[in-house]
Amino acid sequence: MPKKYYIETYGCQMNVADSEVVASVLSDAGYAPAGSIGEADIILVNTCSIRENAEQRVWGRLDLFRAQKKKRPQVIVGVLGCMAERLKEKLLESDKMVDMVVGPDAYRDLPMLVETAVSGHAAVNVLLSREETYADISPVRLESNGVSAFISIMRGCNNMCAYCVVPYVRGAERSRDPETIVQEAREVFEQGYREVTLLGQNVNSYSWAGSTPIGFAGLLEMVASVDPGLRVRYSTSHPKDLSDDVLEVMAGHDNICRHIHLPVQSGSSSVLKRMNRKYTREWYLDRITSINRILPGCALSTDIIAGFCGETEEEHQETLSLMREVGFDFAYMFKYSERPGTKASRHMKDDVPDEVKTRRLNEIIALQNELSSVSKKADIGRILEVLVEGPAKKPIGAMMGRTSGNKVVVFQASDVRPGEYVQVKVTRATSATLIGNLV
Repeated sequence: MPKKYYIETYGCQMNVADSEVVASVLSDAGYAPAGSIGEADIILVNTCSIRENAEQRVWGRLDLFRAQKKKRPQVIVGVLGCMAERLKEKLLESDKMVDMVVGPDAYRDLPMLVETAVSGHAAVNVLLSREETYADISPVRLESNGVSAFISIMRGCNNMCAYCVVPYVRGAERSRDPETIVQEAREVFEQGYREVTLLGQNVNSYSWAGSTPIGFAGLLEMVASVDPGLRVRYSTSHPKDLSDDVLEVMAGHDNICRHIHLPVQSGSSSVLKRMNRKYTREWYLDRITSINRILPGCALSTDIIAGFCGETEEEHQETLSLMREVGFDFAYMFKYSERPGTKASRHMKDDVPDEVKTRRLNEIIALQNELSSVSKKADIGRILEVLVEGPAKKPIGAMMGRTSGNKVVVFQASDVRPGEYVQVKVTRATSATLIGNLV
């Protein structure tokens, strides 16, 4: 009977895509997925270091894994990904009983590392690569709804934002061969998937220097051309690199989703300069103007950090005013937490009191709730195309899916299946969901 592995994933969509690569590597080596921690011979946790709370959750899970190891000493516990890269010594020296520490560019070595751990030796590989993209590995789709799939198009980041640990734990940017990306998109479509999300720390900087150089706009067009029935999303965009060429490609293909996630982080040019974001408030708003001109009605989401180093009340108010001016449909909002090793941690003082950060974050959240409500109410009465994902949590018998703009829609239906496109007329909206009827 093959040994079984169990993977838990924390953090961003990139980590989900990485876990699917890990599952493929282990499956090819003869390991089988376990249905639960209790039946696993190898317990893996794929980690994120971008925010402190993500790391804290992983430390908590390691307590549970340690309990498993006390009951079954032969179990191998491995920490993968960004935390492995950043905290390799601490993980091995802790009493969490970690056997393997594997960085994001070392997943091909997992079978060998498992054997090393089984023999009683610490198994460590956290070397970063300038070439590894896992382009030739066909991911195992984990916990998939069978409708949506992630495709990683590049790895690493060169932006060096002052608050961000990603360049240190994932290395420099490198892009996949576009033909392997298109082939993966074609394969998942043939398997029945109807939506792909192209992933990268900064997808707009995708660059393939082959015989015919290809940038992100060209790649986006290639993937969209696989089949008109395949929806194409992408994440994440950097405002300094979002070109009109990309927007024009989106406008030319109905199956490229009308949704752009464009992290602003702050509405203040002075804060953006301290963050080393390489754009100003005015530049960001110019990009929004171009989106609205080329893609009218395109949904917009963003990331916002409250209380970055030195943020004044005036700078905070600039963030609120930018939010009102743009009218985001959705936002991920966080208090600034200093990450060891970043430029901010080395050269700036985390000097905004926590109670001030909390108050500012609450103001940002309250405003975004208003903006999200306005956005959803504007859809009442409209007929929207929805890609069905599966049964809704409630009410009983209802189905749910997403619009091109990434809004969740719940509707009553008994004769539709996941992967189908349906037309839904929106009749009402909650704070998180559109509700409607099939047309």
